[in-house]
Amino acid sequence: MKFALHFGNLNFPDAAGAARIARVAEAAGFDTLLAVDHVALPQRYDSVYPYSADGRMPAANTAPYPDPLIWMAFAAAATTRLKLMTGVIILPQREPLVLAKQVATLDAMSGGRIELGIGVGWLREEFAAIGVPFERRGKRADEYLGAMRALWASDGASYQGEFVNFQGVNSNPKPVRGRVPIIVGGHSEAAARRAGRLGDGFFPSIGSQHDTFPLFDVVARAAEAAGRDPASVERITGCPDALPNSGKDPLAAVAERRTRGVGRVVVPMTAFLPDIEAGLMRFGETVISQCQ
Repeated sequence: MKFALHFGNLNFPDAAGAARIARVAEAAGFDTLLAVDHVALPQRYDSVYPYSADGRMPAANTAPYPDPLIWMAFAAAATTRLKLMTGVIILPQREPLVLAKQVATLDAMSGGRIELGIGVGWLREEFAAIGVPFERRGKRADEYLGAMRALWASDGASYQGEFVNFQGVNSNPKPVRGRVPIIVGGHSEAAARRAGRLGDGFFPSIGSQHDTFPLFDVVARAAEAAGRDPASVERITGCPDALPNSGKDPLAAVAERRTRGVGRVVVPMTAFLPDIEAGLMRFGETVISQCQ
């Protein structure tokens, strides 16, 4: 079982913090460190945040949200093995050729340690501020994925779609393995179907109060319909019963996830505060090392 640590850039937003949390996560045995994404947060919003009971974001709208890719570059420079993943970047808001270059550069410079977690977004007011239509953002995201993969795969790349069109384009450097893993995040069946059709993994980030496993069945059906092996789409979930002070047996909780096909467990950084070093190292010794 692999373990991922979430909300890195939200809890440690500056350069020193990025290096600090990356080093301790690597030392504790975590496989992946995640960074979240928001470009512009409105002072007021009517959109419903889908990951909390009250429909509001837990962090203040004035909180620092460092760009995840730049923050990940600092974390990568401080480590040698730890993978870095956007969790998730709001793909329809990003120009795909620019994003493809940024991600491939980061992957090449980190030695192939980058994963691109993507979502289509929920905050209509943010889309309006950026000037990107909120409607049909799923279709836009699908095309952006195809365009980026074409650019990563070979020189002289071409892509024709409704939202992206280019012919005979070179974009270098290429990712280390010729591609960057795409992890689809989200809380809807549409996101699950996208993961089945196009993703290397699915992370249904809808909170511990929901049963996410029915969405994995949607992933499997979509993969089969697309002629893909459902087992090729990694299952990634949270595991609240494995966290400190949960009152549950963490090893049993992780074992239960493993029996259901989960390949990576994501835990929130806030569970280990305020003494993050001690908390993560203890979790590494008592949980991560016992689940390899």
